[in-house]
Amino acid sequence: MWRVNLLHYTSFRQDDVDGPEMLDWNVIVTVREHQYKHALRLLADCGGEVEKTDFLNVLVVKVEDSLGFLAALHAVAEAPRCLGRVVPVDKTFYFQSPQEFEDRSRAAVQSWVDDIAGKTFHVRMHRRGFKGRLSSQHEEQFLDHFLLQCLEKKGQGAHVGFDDPDVIIAVETLGQRAGLSLWTREARQRYPLLKLD
Repeated sequence: MWRVNLLHYTSFRQDDVDGPEMLDWNVIVTVREHQYKHALRLLADCGGEVEKTDFLNVLVVKVEDSLGFLAALHAVAEAPRCLGRVVPVDKTFYFQSPQEFEDRSRAAVQSWVDDIAGKTFHVRMHRRGFKGRLSSQHEEQFLDHFLLQCLEKKGQGAHVGFDDPDVIIAVETLGQRAGLSLWTREARQRYPLLKLD
């Protein structure tokens, strides 16, 4: 029997972020048109606690093992027919302003500096909410430059590249919550449902 939390994702105050109505998601999923019910069942059958959101065809999922969950989805033949993108995240945070987003995203990506040293990389952001206040392109460039500066301070280098880079750092936002993850070329080839670019 599969389980879906029917509560919608709504805006909140910082005091409310630990409230019981919020699913502490670590996977964000987009669903293909007319496949919503099928996607809900599939995600739950693969071991996820699924929650609907206020964003069209966007679901969030909480799982214990995000890579195991992603592998399980890729083993299901009909997954590509009902799911658009499936992106697990390793680091999450809440933010209430663009400045807070930038401060927290810098802290989140800093631990990946050594992972991109000597490689080609870029940051790819998919924003949901904060329209007119947070620009995906601006934040991508902001984090690209921040990472290059961190490497320069360590006497190392890397290059921002968009043609099949070694590494893509994914930034997913849903309202006032952000999730980030790092994906190598090999992982992107193994898990085509990521669809980061």
